[in-house]
Amino acid sequence: MQRLLKGLYGLNLLGAVGYYVVCLPALLAGHPIYPGQKGLLAQVAAGVLLAFLPLIIEHGFKFRFPLVLKVIYECFILGSVLLGTGMQFYNIPYWDKFLHLFSASLLAGLGLALYSARTPVAKRAEIDPLLISGFAFCFGTTIGVFWEFYEFTFDGLLGMNMQRFLANGVPLVGRAALMDTMGDLFADVFGALVLAVWAYVMLNRDHKWLQPFTFTKLTTK
Repeated sequence: MQRLLKGLYGLNLLGAVGYYVVCLPALLAGHPIYPGQKGLLAQVAAGVLLAFLPLIIEHGFKFRFPLVLKVIYECFILGSVLLGTGMQFYNIPYWDKFLHLFSASLLAGLGLALYSARTPVAKRAEIDPLLISGFAFCFGTTIGVFWEFYEFTFDGLLGMNMQRFLANGVPLVGRAALMDTMGDLFADVFGALVLAVWAYVMLNRDHKWLQPFTFTKLTTK
């Protein structure tokens, strides 16, 4: 899995470089490949920083994130920033919902990691797997709800359309205005639920299954 993670780091970095090599000259020549190309270039550059953010945090705070979560995170950044935003994959039907599934699973896994960080190893076997998996599910879905709060707030403050309540600049009415938000929430619930059920099944077999979701401290010489 370590090799997969390195490959994902490379894809995010080299993909961003390739994006600039193709799109920046076209923009300077007055023929941008995508609408809003300047903003997209800035977001792709920010995506590189986000891709390497876990390494920066680990170096600063002297610990390591669980490897499995870093792999999921790098896949999410690749799909949401370079592909989704930069290359306009968000125009593909259900691309956004797919990423919500992915991110909810990631966040549920982060819930498992936080549980592991706050629970002594000797106590983990005494705790009902249903409680552990339930915490992971609730953590993943709650962050999804807060994300929708963020989209709602900045749609109102900045005139954005992250919740897709506008169609060609015209506000949608009734159920149509709720479709994007509710679809995102359904995807969040399902993504978190999948990981929570998997965690419940595996923890019933062996509590040591939780080990890959544990933060580890960096040793200093």
